[in-house]
Amino acid sequence: MSTRPPAPEPEIRGIDRFLTFGSLTLAALSVICFFTIILGTALGMKQADFTHGAWPIVGVFPFWGLPIAFLMIVVLLIMSFVRRGRAARRS
Repeated sequence: MSTRPPAPEPEIRGIDRFLTFGSLTLAALSVICFFTIILGTALGMKQADFTHGAWPIVGVFPFWGLPIAFLMIVVLLIMSFVRRGRAARRS
């Protein structure tokens, strides 16, 4: 039986690396900020204390960071599927 050789792996581009590490960083920072808010609340900080200093940024980061990280992962997957499909058609 003859089988077709596997298609060569497409090269990894800079945008792929950016999307991968960017989404990982955003998701990790969002989770860290989320747990920071939980710990701050559990340790007795009042709601008014979350309006001063870096707390507004810590509070908004999970709200925007997780959806953006999810969208970056979806874009990365779509780009990867398209690139692999084109590489398979070429071979």
